[in-house]
Amino acid sequence: MSLVNTFAGEENLIETLRPAARQAIGEANQIDAKRIELLKQGAAFIRKRISEGNSAELTFVCTHNSRRSQLSQLWAQTAAVYYGLTNVTTYSGGTEATACNPRTVAALRRAGFSIVKSTDDKNPLYLAQISENRPPAKVYSKVYSDEPNPQRDFAAVFACDNALEKCPVVKGATIQLPILFVDPKVSDGLPHESATYDERSRQIAREMFFLMSQVEARKLSSR
Repeated sequence: MSLVNTFAGEENLIETLRPAARQAIGEANQIDAKRIELLKQGAAFIRKRISEGNSAELTFVCTHNSRRSQLSQLWAQTAAVYYGLTNVTTYSGGTEATACNPRTVAALRRAGFSIVKSTDDKNPLYLAQISENRPPAKVYSKVYSDEPNPQRDFAAVFACDNALEKCPVVKGATIQLPILFVDPKVSDGLPHESATYDERSRQIAREMFFLMSQVEARKLSSR
């Protein structure tokens, strides 16, 4: 399937997200071979669940559920919406709960997400709009095993190595995938802070779009 044809899914997203989606698809050739194999395993999990008539659920796991896991959850859900994968739902959680970092929220807004802060406590709830035809995604920090995250038959996707070391086995997960990202926290308080967060968001976006494109590609080939 050509890149030109894949852009047809833009209509599924709010207008401000469409440039980032186009960019993510166009940068698929920047993903290295080892990561491609892990992403294809994630796509295979989704295809299997769908072929069995089930929904496919992915929980992205990080230490504090404040940066990488939040970015991964939203970009994976955006890619699923883009490709019309209505029975794919993404979640995130940490080995402990803190709060979604404001720098993460700022990076998501710069990428084109419409995000509003709906509570004003230590762990605020943000609402992120992906599509005009779907309710907003709820963005807040939680432990990966907390409700409403799935409790069984889901894919646990580790976004950071520290979480993988602390929790090598995720109860209820059908598959565990170490799709690890460098923490943008390393630049907090530095002049290039925003650029680092944008770079990590962009990397995660292209990898999540590639993952979901592999599900969609198989769907198309079976028609």
